[in-house]
Amino acid sequence: MKSPARLALTAVPLAFLLALLVAPALRLLAEGGHVSWWEPVQDSYLRWRLAWSTAQAALTCLAALALGLPVAWVLARFEFAGRALVIHALMLPFVVPTLVAAMGVLALLGPHGVISAPLGLDLQGGPWLLIYGNLFFNLCLVVRSATEALGQVSASRVAAARTLGATPWRVFWRVEWPAITPWLMSALCLVFLYCFSGFGLALVLGGQEYATAEVEIYSLVAHELQLAQAGALALWVLGITALVALAYALVERRLATPSRADVVARRAPQGWRQWASVVVALAVLALFCAAPLVAIVWRAAAAGFSAWAVLWAEPTLLALWNSLRFTVLAVALATGLGLAHALAARRSLVMRTLVFLPFVVSPVMVAFGLLLLYPQWTASFELLVCAYALLAYPFVAKSLAAGLDAMPRHLAQAARSLGATPWHVFWRVTLPLLQPALRRGMAFAAATAVGEFAVTLFLSRPEWATLTTLVYDYLGRPGSANRDAALVLACLLMVLALLAFAVIEWSASPAGWRAPKPPSRHTAKELGHA
Repeated sequence: MKSPARLALTAVPLAFLLALLVAPALRLLAEGGHVSWWEPVQDSYLRWRLAWSTAQAALTCLAALALGLPVAWVLARFEFAGRALVIHALMLPFVVPTLVAAMGVLALLGPHGVISAPLGLDLQGGPWLLIYGNLFFNLCLVVRSATEALGQVSASRVAAARTLGATPWRVFWRVEWPAITPWLMSALCLVFLYCFSGFGLALVLGGQEYATAEVEIYSLVAHELQLAQAGALALWVLGITALVALAYALVERRLATPSRADVVARRAPQGWRQWASVVVALAVLALFCAAPLVAIVWRAAAAGFSAWAVLWAEPTLLALWNSLRFTVLAVALATGLGLAHALAARRSLVMRTLVFLPFVVSPVMVAFGLLLLYPQWTASFELLVCAYALLAYPFVAKSLAAGLDAMPRHLAQAARSLGATPWHVFWRVTLPLLQPALRRGMAFAAATAVGEFAVTLFLSRPEWATLTTLVYDYLGRPGSANRDAALVLACLLMVLALLAFAVIEWSASPAGWRAPKPPSRHTAKELGHA
């Protein structure tokens, strides 16, 4: 029989998921039943939204694979100055708020962009700004996954193929490609999910013609009050994301293999062709992952001092205070939930699977479901913080679960054999060993909460405006002064994202991940007598 403490650890995250995710999804299902479930397919307008949502996600997957795989091969096979910095910088797009990325794309390729204006390009109103914005977030995901996969390729198989006369191209297709395919498929499933259910980028960059299904759900609810039609469309979105998430889970099972000892060693580039490949790889990363952020800073700096005065304006200070307090409260709640979920999932495959639920359901659908299920709490401060925590706590739970899996079990067993209670073992042994994983998960949760946009649009009140909603408000106003103010606020959001990035990379550094020394005999005696 399970102990009361273990039952409580399991009940808390399950009750939270039930109240904040499962029940709203069922309410959404009931709302969609008020109209024909086939209406999104029968209606040509809604059918186009679904088709375009699928198409832009698929196009992003193809582009990310075509660009990311060569870059990953260069990073996995060559050792050059600055390579470690590039690997660390690949984490940056994961913590940048979507609205900041959208602002960066507009600052780079918009009507008055750093690149588009001198070249006379007019990409506004087309699909390419959204595709480029998707690549900003997802190219690094493919590069990181492919780099890790190529690092697992057997060196003996590669050497054997080269000994038998295979060219480097044939070695890649006959040896390396089959080995890395599961990793790539896993990454591409995530890319499709992120692009298909993305909201902020599509809202700002898609325009009227290329708005995705997520943006259409928001428009149907916020502007047209067509709740039943929005519910039916949301069910189709949920069904498609669930199928892709199932494919991701099936592929992930193939990746649970031990690391190889005979990995291919990296070498310094030799000759101009190899050095050219390194330069081209770095140029691709700079163009798609760094250029939008640099463009924001460039355009904001060129706006002049008058634009930067928005930083100490009263609405900005209020939005900053709201963003910080929502983030602090959400991270505190997410930390408790994530810790409980990770401890409960240590011996439960079901709990390990349930942690992915907030990733499958998009923030728009979460907010829409909460709006339908709890209309009396729509403008509730507590509901808004709980919604933030719902989207943030899986990062804490996954990071802690990985830390628990890697933890040496003999330390806790030694403390228990000396008479320490489970509670003292947790505080004196387990928790200190989990500190790097906890910092990493909390940093991701903070970055998610700072950049959250969709939930705030649905559930917030005007006096609870955050930096993301304030940027969107400035973007919706005419005039260059409002555009410059939005750029300056995007720089402020970027600084907050960089702080989260610094915490993540510090906790992920070798020093941050180094396990503490085993307890001394004196410490063990203290645990035994506590």
